[in-house]
Amino acid sequence: MNNPARGLRQLMRSLYKNRWAYFFIMPKFLLFLVFIGIPVVWAFIISFQKFRAFDTVWVGLENFRQVLSTGLYRKAFWNTVKYTLVTVPTHILIALILASLIHPLSKRAQTFFRAAFYLPTVTSMVIIAMVWRWMFNSRFGLLNYLLGLFGLGPIDWLNSSNWAMWAIIIMSILTPPGVGVILYLAAMASIPESLYEAAAIDGAGPFQRWVKITLPLLKPTTLYLVILSTVGSFQVFTQVLMLTGGGPGHATTTLVTLIYETAFRDGNFGLASAQAIILFGIILVISLLQYKLLHSETEY
Repeated sequence: MNNPARGLRQLMRSLYKNRWAYFFIMPKFLLFLVFIGIPVVWAFIISFQKFRAFDTVWVGLENFRQVLSTGLYRKAFWNTVKYTLVTVPTHILIALILASLIHPLSKRAQTFFRAAFYLPTVTSMVIIAMVWRWMFNSRFGLLNYLLGLFGLGPIDWLNSSNWAMWAIIIMSILTPPGVGVILYLAAMASIPESLYEAAAIDGAGPFQRWVKITLPLLKPTTLYLVILSTVGSFQVFTQVLMLTGGGPGHATTTLVTLIYETAFRDGNFGLASAQAIILFGIILVISLLQYKLLHSETEY
């Protein structure tokens, strides 16, 4: 039988032995607790309340019922799904093609292209969105100028309910997928060259080797990027806020922009928390499905 007092003494000795490790971890842990841990728990609690500054009432599941029965939430959901279905596969495909073209190059060239494609990812999305806002301008924007060269347009990109969401999608697609390129290049570098040499001896051409060897062995990396990109796309916010503000007529309202408006414009923090909890559930289910479909035991 275990002695509780002995177990406590062993725990205390272990804590004392590793005290410096815990000391250095503590600042990061406190930041996580204050800015992520406590807010998440608090959001879960107030999702069951009608939470306002001077009027808080426990309402149980009423907030969740209201969210699921609201047409605007369904519209925001389908806008987000549309954005995700277009941008995630496109980003993965572009990153895979770019990495495949860069990988055979020299180390110096690979380093240059890694930096070139990764640089936009460290640039503020606000700045990128401001540049695209100018490019989408209906009167003097670059895109309408290019369309005019072919006798097309002009298109009122940001004020048309038919084009506003596509404008956001185009902006996201044409932003280089730097993280994907870096991860794919790292994964390709770890694939043994002997596999390609054996396939070449058997008569497989470059494209066959890419399809039969490279793609299957990149499956774990693809799974990670698909989940990462899906989570990011369901949380799209800055692009929408900067380009359209969710308009026109809620044509570009996404789940996160709706949560933001419900909380900080309408002051209904309980309802916004319920929306956030439902969004968490949606992302969790989709991520588990993706893991189930794409999971592979083979890694390099």
